[in-house]
Amino acid sequence: MNRRYTDAEIKSLTAEALRDGFCVLRNHFPREKVVQWREACLPLLYRQIELEGQKTSRGAQRFYVTFPFTQPFSDPGFYEDPDIIAIVQELAGKDFVMCQLASDTPMLGSDYQEIHRDCPPLFPESGIETPMYQLALNFPLVDVTEENGPLEIIRGTHLLGRAEGRKLIESGAAKIEAVCLKMGDVMIRDVRTLHRGTPNKTPEPRPMVVIGYSRSWLLRPEVSINIPRDEYEHLSDFAKHMLRHNPITDELDRSAKPESYTVFQY
Repeated sequence: MNRRYTDAEIKSLTAEALRDGFCVLRNHFPREKVVQWREACLPLLYRQIELEGQKTSRGAQRFYVTFPFTQPFSDPGFYEDPDIIAIVQELAGKDFVMCQLASDTPMLGSDYQEIHRDCPPLFPESGIETPMYQLALNFPLVDVTEENGPLEIIRGTHLLGRAEGRKLIESGAAKIEAVCLKMGDVMIRDVRTLHRGTPNKTPEPRPMVVIGYSRSWLLRPEVSINIPRDEYEHLSDFAKHMLRHNPITDELDRSAKPESYTVFQY
């Protein structure tokens, strides 16, 4: 796979992420391949809705679904994209790992989430934040508009301590902005950047994929990717190393079960 961006452009996107807590790559993935993900995602989503009911830990009519590591979700053109890998290596180190493959979807009847971040600080007793250690790659399976539940985010808050972040929110000084993405657009974000989900006011689901990358030493047991052995055998050496902390399974469990990633906001 060839890179689309020059070294200078990769450096610019990296600098943007370091400053704002996120960067966006526009029109990066082929729409026809994203459509394949949507067609495979929706049956899993509806099965999860039947299992969980209308209210989850993410709020009413908002659902998290872990994807099986099978086609189309195991397409290396997404998680092993060379431009994305180049940026992730700049932000999370050369020896990073891939630890998460899922979607988050608000439905009609969803509401605003509280402003939050998706992981706790490494040293909460210090009140001090560290350089980046966990990233989320997000891309939507439909066009995201103001009406169907865009992510809202506050730039530059990934390095704020908890007290500073709370003060910023409570003072009303925080400028929160909606991120509207087209199918094919990609966001790479530090999961500590303050954000919230918003209501989907349309009758159609708004699935957003999340692929998690983190420093090699970080383990969050509530998220993982079960990799079927026959899929693993076809991975590149780079992908095998990137996925090294995930379990390899002889038979993929396709039964519906509650999600383990339920404590999601801090």
